[in-house]
Amino acid sequence: MAVKTDKKPTPSMTKKAIAEVFERFAKSMPEAATELHFTNPYTLLVAVALSAQATDVGVNKATKSLFEIVATPTDMLALGLAGLIGHIKTIGLYNSKAKNLIAMAEILIRDHDGIVPEDREALEALPGVGRKTANVVLNEAFGHPTIAVDTHIFRLGNRTGMAPGKTPLEVEKNLLKRVPEDALKEAHHWLILHGRYCCVARKPRCQDCIINDLCRFKDKTQD
Repeated sequence: MAVKTDKKPTPSMTKKAIAEVFERFAKSMPEAATELHFTNPYTLLVAVALSAQATDVGVNKATKSLFEIVATPTDMLALGLAGLIGHIKTIGLYNSKAKNLIAMAEILIRDHDGIVPEDREALEALPGVGRKTANVVLNEAFGHPTIAVDTHIFRLGNRTGMAPGKTPLEVEKNLLKRVPEDALKEAHHWLILHGRYCCVARKPRCQDCIINDLCRFKDKTQD
C-alpha cells in the first residue's frame, strides 16, 4: 500500500549531491548506531519486532528487565507467554507481539537450532517479521549493506529528493541504487537519526540541517 508523501513533488537529488550528503553524515555522526538496546542477534530481533508502532525509548524500558533473563529462544520459552506479557505490557499491541515472539522462539529452536538466521527469506518467514525488521537485523547484527525503510527514511527519501518513491520498498530500492557503496552499511543509521531528530515530520529543522544546501525540498522552514 502506498504511503502518503509531501504534497509537492520534489526534484531528484543528483548522485554527486547524495555522495556529499553521506560524507557529511559520516563526519557528523561517526558512531551512529541503532538506539535499541540488545545483547546479541536474538535480542536485537526481539527488540526490533517490539518496536513496530512503538518508540525505541519505550521498547528499551520494557526490555531492560526482560533481557536480564532472556538471551535465547530457549529462555523465551521458559519465560512463557504470561511472563513475557508482564514485561512488555507497556508497549502497544503487546498481546499480539507476545504471541508472535513465543511462536518465533519455537520456530528458531525447531528449524534453526536456536540461532537467528542470516538470511532474508528465513527471517521474513518468522512470525511478526517483515522486510523492515529483517533488514534491520541483517544490517545491525550481520553487517549486510541493507536499508530498512521506516517512516523516517520514507519521509527523508521523498522530501529531500534523495530517493523518491510511492512505497517503502520503492524508496529502499532507489536508495540502494543511489547511495555510495562505501556508505551503504551505515546509511540506515544516518538516515533514521537525521529523520528522527532533524528532518522531522511536521516542521523539519531546516535551519539546523547539515544537508540543507543539497536538499531539494521546496518548502524549507526558516526558523
